[in-house]
Amino acid sequence: MEITSTEAQNNFGRYLKLAWFEDIIITKNGKKTVVVRRYEEPGKDVSVVAEKAEIYFWDQEKITYEDFLMLSESSENRYEYIDGEVYLLASPTYDHQCIIMEISNVLYNYFKGKKCRPLTSPFDVTLSVSDNKNVVQPDMIVICDTENINEKGRYTGVPTLVLEVLSDSTQKKDLLKKLNLYLQAGISEYWIVNPWRKEVYLYCFAELDIREYRVYQSSDTIKSLYFEGLSVPLEQLFS
Repeated sequence: MEITSTEAQNNFGRYLKLAWFEDIIITKNGKKTVVVRRYEEPGKDVSVVAEKAEIYFWDQEKITYEDFLMLSESSENRYEYIDGEVYLLASPTYDHQCIIMEISNVLYNYFKGKKCRPLTSPFDVTLSVSDNKNVVQPDMIVICDTENINEKGRYTGVPTLVLEVLSDSTQKKDLLKKLNLYLQAGISEYWIVNPWRKEVYLYCFAELDIREYRVYQSSDTIKSLYFEGLSVPLEQLFS
C-alpha cells in the first residue's frame, strides 16, 4: 500500500494498524521514501508460516470496516473480516480444489435454468450482524437474490447456501466463527466438508437457530434440506 507523507502524518495510527497486514510505503514528492513494516522476532521463519492456508494475527488490534476496505482494495492478497478481525487467505490445496470441482459440477447441473446461481471463491460476501459488517469468501455459495448484484458487480445480499472445505488452519474458524456468523446473518443452509474424515456436516438454520443438523459419512449421499432433489454422493466427492 502506498500513501503520501501527508496522509501518514494525519492518520499515522490508522496506517500503523494496517501495517500488520501490508507494508505501508510512504512517498514524498512522488518518490518512495519510507516503509512501515510489521516487526518479526529474529529467527522466526516467516516463509513457513506464509505457506499455510490462512494466517490469523491473534495479537493484533481490531480494525474498522472502512480500514479493512482500504486494505483489501489496495492489496493483491485475499482477506476475510469477521468481528473486526482480519484473516489472510492463501491458495488452496490440490485436494481442496478437487472437492470444489466435484461439488460445483453437481450444483451447476442442478441450478441450470433456475433463478438461483452457484458461485465459487474468490467472491466477497458482506454479511451484517447487529449493524456490524463482516466480509467473507466462502468456498462456494448459492444465491437466489440475484437482484442484489449492484452496478459494480458486487453482491449485497445473503446467500441461501454456503459451503466451506476445512483445512488445518481454517477449521476452527469454519466450525465456530463462521457457523455463528452464517446463522446470525440469515443463511438457510451451511455445508462443511471435512476432507480428512471424508465427512460432510450439514446445518439447516431457521429463526436464528439450528433447525436440523446432519452428518454424512462413508457411502452416504448428501441431501439438501432446502433445495429439493439436490444431492451429492460422498463417494463421488472424495474419489
